[in-house]
Amino acid sequence: MEENVLINSKKEKLKKIIEKGINPYPNDFSPDTTSLDIKKLYMDKEHDFFENNTELPKYKLAGRLMSLRSFGKSAFCHLKDGYGRIQLFFQKKSLQERYDFFNECVDIGDIIGVEGQPFKTKTGELTINVTNFKLLTKSVRPLPEKWHGLSDIEIRYRQRYLDLIVNDDVKEIFVKRIKLVKFIRNFFDSRNFFEVETPMMHQIVGGATAKPFKTHHNALDIDLYMRIAPELYLKRLLVGGFERVYEINRNFRNEGISTRHNPEFTMIEFYMAYATYEDLIKLTEELLSSLAMELTGGYKITYGDKEIDFTPPFKRYTMAEALKEYAGIDLGELTTLERCKEVAKKLEIPLKGFEGRGKIITEIFEKTVEDKLINPTFITHFPVDVSPLARKNAQNQELTDRFELYAAGWEIANAFSELNDPFDQKERFLKQLEDKAKGDEEAGEMDLDYIRALEFGMPPAAGQGIGIDRLAMLFTNSPSIRDVILFPLLRPEK
Repeated sequence: MEENVLINSKKEKLKKIIEKGINPYPNDFSPDTTSLDIKKLYMDKEHDFFENNTELPKYKLAGRLMSLRSFGKSAFCHLKDGYGRIQLFFQKKSLQERYDFFNECVDIGDIIGVEGQPFKTKTGELTINVTNFKLLTKSVRPLPEKWHGLSDIEIRYRQRYLDLIVNDDVKEIFVKRIKLVKFIRNFFDSRNFFEVETPMMHQIVGGATAKPFKTHHNALDIDLYMRIAPELYLKRLLVGGFERVYEINRNFRNEGISTRHNPEFTMIEFYMAYATYEDLIKLTEELLSSLAMELTGGYKITYGDKEIDFTPPFKRYTMAEALKEYAGIDLGELTTLERCKEVAKKLEIPLKGFEGRGKIITEIFEKTVEDKLINPTFITHFPVDVSPLARKNAQNQELTDRFELYAAGWEIANAFSELNDPFDQKERFLKQLEDKAKGDEEAGEMDLDYIRALEFGMPPAAGQGIGIDRLAMLFTNSPSIRDVILFPLLRPEK
């Protein structure tokens, strides 16, 4: 009811503005500076400086009014632009009849352009003495009440534009995310990687183990899938002679929503010819430790109530060693499928019936070890049946040359030495088809063109995917992936 009263009041003012022959939504004001630039020039100046320099230049700024305190013939406001906030001072003495228009028609939430000179108040606050102004956008909905702000988490995610207006710390999270992505891009560019773009719509599901979103192309009358990973296309580029490639882009997986999962998410995937997963361990340590230094000024960050140390080298275990160290489980006792099922049942891990021994062991690892890996930790040597695109380990053909990196108790990255044997790869695809027939909805399909590409010859290589959203969560100390995605997926609004 209170909001409706405020909306009606704003609409009445809008009507009054139009009746005066004034356009409430003009586009003819060009600011020549920002609040940040003004502060850089004058923040450290004392009150006497302004008293002795009455001919300071006038500046033009534009932004949203975030507060307004009227004292009859004068008013103080705070204007927020894309770079911060600055106080404004309006007075009838200098604005004459324009002040009456301001007093009658301008509200908190409106976007205005102002012109004026800087000065400091008696309390020392840098302020613009407004000598002219123009209403640029009349708002007709009130901002959240000052002292309580916008705290409803559902509204914050659904109306992110409002969240960004009233919660300055939210914008800082996304500024840091932007810097994070920029740093990663520069890191790979400086190491002679080429940034590429590959298709978002695939005819065949592949490149990861996940359930896809399905769509239909009318003109060709074919079903297509939103990509779950760009992997198979990026490796085609290795075949074609691009020896170092990366892509920062979206993937889509038809899965549940949680604090660490959004169906639409951002990853970087990169591939490096003539490299192994061991090389990528060193590269990943260098990337994340230098990223921590860039964003925070040190190797140690705080996430929740935990301190996470990105000082290289990171801890490293094989999956068997981690199970022994953190869960007291000896893989030597899990040599049969039946024994694996018994342990899974004891741990209350739900199985669907098509899982092989390696899949169940991986599930046991995720249940008993993953949340204990707080500092950056590499887990290596994953089973073959959960690594359909990875090269087999030379010493143990049941394992692969693969690692996942964990921090804060969850997966951050996945990497392996690439399988470039077309005959082995075809057998792996056939095994996935068997799993799909048994009910595994996340199993990949047979990609005959990818097999054909491997038959032309792909150089030995290693590749990796890193979740940008989860990295952003870590480095902004955000408890939910929705806090670092500007517009996360939500249920339809009622």
